[in-house]
Amino acid sequence: MNRRRVAAERQGRRGERAAELWLRAMGWSILDRRRKTPAGEIDLVARSGGTVVFVEVKWRARAADLDHAIDEYRLRRVAAAAEMVAHEYAANGDDMRVDVILLAPRSLPRHIVNAWQPY
Repeated sequence: MNRRRVAAERQGRRGERAAELWLRAMGWSILDRRRKTPAGEIDLVARSGGTVVFVEVKWRARAADLDHAIDEYRLRRVAAAAEMVAHEYAANGDDMRVDVILLAPRSLPRHIVNAWQPY
């Protein structure tokens, strides 16, 4: 792996840890991290009451770049991965959704609730 990719991976992991701390501070329990499936990876799985969220975390060096950090392709992959493993985290009657947490230095996390709305 080249240096830029290694640095990006390291920053991504830091972003995931920061998102996890932020979710915990908001009252969420973290159920899993970096859950891999054949459809893709889910950065975080969290629960609050009867809601389970599958979270995509994006970190950027500049807050201005966060507006373009997530796209439909990435959300579709996270949703497909979540569908494959939802039964492991959610009980009957639980609500489930895909959220996004956007992070940048010197900025509060931006939590996009229910970011994936399939057609």
